[in-house]
Amino acid sequence: MAYLAHSAHLQFLGLIFGFVGLIITACLSGVNDWRIWYLDDQSIISGGLAWVGVWRACFNSHILDSSEFCKSISLTDSFTPPEIAAAQVLCMTAVGVGVVANLVAGYAVRNAYFGVDSGRVRLAFVTAGSLFWLTAACSLVPVLWNMSSVLANLTIDFPPDFYLPPAPIKQEVGPGIAIGICSSVLLIVSGLFLMCYKDPVKTKTDKSIPIEHLNNINVRAESSLDTIKESRDEGVINPAFEMEKNI
Repeated sequence: MAYLAHSAHLQFLGLIFGFVGLIITACLSGVNDWRIWYLDDQSIISGGLAWVGVWRACFNSHILDSSEFCKSISLTDSFTPPEIAAAQVLCMTAVGVGVVANLVAGYAVRNAYFGVDSGRVRLAFVTAGSLFWLTAACSLVPVLWNMSSVLANLTIDFPPDFYLPPAPIKQEVGPGIAIGICSSVLLIVSGLFLMCYKDPVKTKTDKSIPIEHLNNINVRAESSLDTIKESRDEGVINPAFEMEKNI
């Protein structure tokens, strides 16, 4: 059995990146400041600053009951722009796909480290990497779409109970979009690390030499040592003695 743990360290790092990216993606839809609106009328909105997120719009007020006033944005509202509606759907889809991707990646890393069912380890890593890339796409598409709307200064026709004008004097990209880009990058890198997995090279031990042959080799070696020992015990013949014997 091949020991696969040495070849899965990069994939373990990819699993960590994917988990962190999933947590950030899950928190992304709850961030209120995807867009920062600057308003001219400050009679209700303190400082003329409002935050528009995926699920609600908020601002600080010194007149209304609460210091931070928020109103929910629903998918079925008629004023909801398509980029915010797409963000609501795709962000939730990204969380579901990301959970499945982490489970598959954890299963693959576990099999790689314990050498279980090594024939399917690469398939599991490729599947997990593809799911992480799909998660990144579901997160990145609404982020870039909303960023494009902000840069184009597109308006949102809020109803009167939001206390927001249809168009701000200026709007900027909020931290929520930057967080979404960071989470997508983590998920893309995670999928790349998982996709780079290669099956380890198995080393084969030579088991073709029979035990009898090994025993014969040992016997021959022992006999050679005995011969050398006997020759040393006999000593060297004296040439002068041989000459007197011949005379």
